[in-house]
Formats: sequence, structure tokens, C-alpha cells
Amino acid sequence: MTAPARTRTSEELIRAEEPVLAHNYHPLPVVVARAEGAWVEDVEGRRYLDMLAGYSALNFGHRHPALIDAAHAQLDRLTLTSRAFHNDRLAEFAERLARLTGQDMVLPMNTGAEAVESGLKVARKWAYEVKGVPADRATIVVADGNFHGRTTTIVSFSTDETARSGFGPFTPGFRIVPYNDLAALEAAIDETTAAVLIEPIQGEAGVIVPDDGYLAGVRELTRRAGCLFVADEIQSGLGRTGRTLAVEHESVVPDVVLLGKALGGGIVPVSAVVGRREVLGVLRPGEHGSTFGGNPLAAAVGTAVVELLETGEFQRRAAELGAVLREELDALLGRGVVAFRARGLWAGVDVDPAIGTGREISERLMREGILVKDTHGSTIRLAPPLTVTETELRAALASLAKVLAA
Repeated sequence: MTAPARTRTSEELIRAEEPVLAHNYHPLPVVVARAEGAWVEDVEGRRYLDMLAGYSALNFGHRHPALIDAAHAQLDRLTLTSRAFHNDRLAEFAERLARLTGQDMVLPMNTGAEAVESGLKVARKWAYEVKGVPADRATIVVADGNFHGRTTTIVSFSTDETARSGFGPFTPGFRIVPYNDLAALEAAIDETTAAVLIEPIQGEAGVIVPDDGYLAGVRELTRRAGCLFVADEIQSGLGRTGRTLAVEHESVVPDVVLLGKALGGGIVPVSAVVGRREVLGVLRPGEHGSTFGGNPLAAAVGTAVVELLETGEFQRRAAELGAVLREELDALLGRGVVAFRARGLWAGVDVDPAIGTGREISERLMREGILVKDTHGSTIRLAPPLTVTETELRAALASLAKVLAA
């Protein structure tokens, strides 16, 4: 009889990755094997509170029962047809997502970067066919410090040299302005401008929350100039900030909204471009597509995600727990925390560089059973699942206080 294969340790698994995986990530040295709710467990059985939630892809926690049930039920019926045929799950998904976001039409894709690329294509097509911009002259205005993905076109307008260096030549047609600066934005818009693409809150940059009135100002400037306002809500959307969409904090309705991450419930990659009929209506058969976009499994899970958000429960939880998060972070100001920015259940925390880099703080928190992710310099990001309890949240911040004091 063959003996069962020995389970490799965390250290062995990490070492085994080195020669066979491209080194495009530098993960924390934890190997997750199981997860439930806001908790994960490594190969050796050590438990950690997940305070990152897959950059918001796990807004509803790991293996949310309603989402797992929807996936299981669909796996027993149908997983993929391609868009060469209709499937019986896509119409309901599109109807409910459009209604949830206050838009008319849905273009289903898979990853967040695909949603951004699709939004760029749609904006350019709209500029030529509706606005009347001369062929190949359309420009799109973006913000300094942006993060919209890492495809070749997207890094063309990134200001992060780590993302850009070595990947040129770059795609033209973009103008970069300072974030949170309406005067600079107005100066950059002209008759060739197809769209202004911004994150309502810049996540990768360190959860940068703009001044009150900025989003409303972007909406007014784009309306006056006759160009599109495209909001990248891939991280900020679907409950994270205490509203369904972050733009709702200023009662703003963009022309196009880009969604991803949480839309797949942490189960499958699901993204979407949602927008006005006048905008998405410029696409015709053959001009854009995706074999997996809108597949039945994705549509089933996405519909279950929308159903959770339709109750408003998760938006309320993010708002209420966000107040707790701010309270705990306020208490750490001057005690290792030099500044923080927060909106809902999402925060960027600037640690005193004398205490350590963001990476070092993340590693120390990992040893305390708390998983977070660093970003630039000595900044860490906190974005727990919206299912986290107040007790768990306060415990995580107590661990941060302990690490900073040590």
C-alpha cells in the first residue's frame, strides 16, 4: 500500500515556489491553507485575522455561505458557454447590478484591469462617435498616484516607477494631473478629452481620501466640458466605504463605473463596466469581448453578491465599524502613528519611520496573528472583511498598538 504523501510545511512550500514561480510578488511568509469569515489558517494550523480581505475582493469574508451555496448550485448546472451563446444567469445579474449602481447597462468582464481597459476603449469610442473628437486624437485625464492595474496601457499612465520601469514603449493619449486638484484638472481638459478617469479614493497610494467637494467638482467639470466621468470603484466600491459606491458620499453619479474584486465574492474573478446607455451603447458585435466575461458561474456568484448588498446590511456595517476603526486609530496618533486616512472600513496608516517600514510592521503584526499589507514607505493598509466583528477589529488594533510600542 502506498503511504499518503506528507504535507509540506510552510517553509518548504515557500522554498518550493522560488524556482518555479515568477517573482512578481513579495508575499508575507505565511501559507494559508483554510479560511472562514475573517480568519485564515496556515499549513501548521496557526490562525490569523485577515485585515486585508484580498484588497477588498473578500468584502464578505472568506467562504460566505450564501456565495458558496450559489457557486455550488451553479457548478452542478453550467459553468461556461462563452458569449457565442446566451446563458440563463446573465440577464438577472446585469439587471440587478445596473439597478444597484443606478446605471443603465453592464459590460461583464473578469479582472479589474480588464474592466479598466474596457472602460478606456468605451470612452475613446464614445468620444469619436458621440462627442466628435477627430480620429485617434482622444485624450483621457488621470490622476497622479493612480493605481488602475498593471497592463501595458495602464502602466503607461502610472506614476509609480516600479510599475513602469522596463515596460515601455508606452501607450499615448493620457494626461496626468495632481489628485485632489480641481484647478489642475480643469486646465487639462480640452476639446479632445474623452474622459476623466479617477479613483474616488486612491487605494494603492495609501487610502488617499480627497477633500469634500472634489468628486462633485469632477462631476461638474466633466459635465461642463462634455466629457465622461469614469470612476474606478474596483477597490472602493461594493460596501467598503459605508456606501454601495464611494462616489455616493457626495451624491455623485458618474457616466461610467468600473467594478471588480468584491463582485466575485472571493470565489471567481468578476468585473464589470456599468454606465449610461448612451456610452456603453457605442459597442457593436465584434468590437470588444471576453470568452469568460459574463460566464454562468460568474453571473451566479455576482448575482448573489448583489443580493447581499441590496439589503444595505454590509454598507451599514462598514459605516458603523468604520467609526470604531477611526476611534482606535485616533488613540494611536502620537504613539507610533503619525497620520491616517480612513473612509468606512478602510484605512491607510502612516507609521513613524523610526519604528519601521510598512513591510517590517506587517511582519511584526503577522507574528501577532494579524495580516495586513504595506504600501509605500512606512504605510500599512487596513481593509478587513465587512463581516469582521467589533471585538475582532478592536483586537487587531490592540495588536497594532502592541507592535508600535515594542
